[in-house]
Amino acid sequence: ADAGSKIGSSSSHTQLTTMQSVIVALALTGAAAFVAPQHPATGKALRAAAIEEEPEAPKYPTVNGWTADESKFMAGLPGALPPMGNFDPAGFTEGKSVAELKMLREAEVTHGRVSMLASLGFLVQESFHPLFRLGDKDIGPAIRHLDEVRAEVPIFFEILVLGIGFAEISRSLAGWTAPAGSNPADGPLANLPDDTPFRRLEDKYYPGDIGFDPAGLKPSDPKEFAEMATKELQNGRLAMIAVAGFFLQELVNGKGIIENFSA
Repeated sequence: ADAGSKIGSSSSHTQLTTMQSVIVALALTGAAAFVAPQHPATGKALRAAAIEEEPEAPKYPTVNGWTADESKFMAGLPGALPPMGNFDPAGFTEGKSVAELKMLREAEVTHGRVSMLASLGFLVQESFHPLFRLGDKDIGPAIRHLDEVRAEVPIFFEILVLGIGFAEISRSLAGWTAPAGSNPADGPLANLPDDTPFRRLEDKYYPGDIGFDPAGLKPSDPKEFAEMATKELQNGRLAMIAVAGFFLQELVNGKGIIENFSA
């Protein structure tokens, strides 16, 4: 009797376990019925959409608030003012890449700075000579002053050349790409691309911004920086024209600029 009762109890337990397993399986199957199957094509489309939503990396870096735009005049660099606007009658900027336009602007702003110093130097040097004691000696217009300096202090000219060389080397290290690559066997210009085979400015370098700002005048706001850059360019352009006029005038009559003004 005891063996029969044990067999019956074991059989009932087995049936209960089997029924529980069936119920769990049916429940899971029913829940899965409410989940729409994902088609392989749908999964690919979702992944593709996620990739398309990722923003593309900019082609040109933003420097001092300026991002090069190939569709704009001078790639969007500041410097144009009414009424002249985008003034380029000789077509120097046509068909130029952004790298080439940056080098043109670098040359323009550098020559403008030199001309502003030169125009001031003409007027100061012809009024008095702060570096040399020449007394009442008349050494003529400013275009002949280096001849007198050479005669009075011969070594000054060598010092001047070395100073100019140091300034140019510092400027080249600040913004220009090293022409040679890591392998000397590739040649001295292996590091330069085809559109600028002989020289090139760094992509993250803003034309004219060599880091020299002892007075702290450089604005941090992009709009204020663009405005100041435009002012510097306009004054530099005027100075280049003025210095060219100084040279021509002194060559014509051999008189200094201030003397011409007072005549």
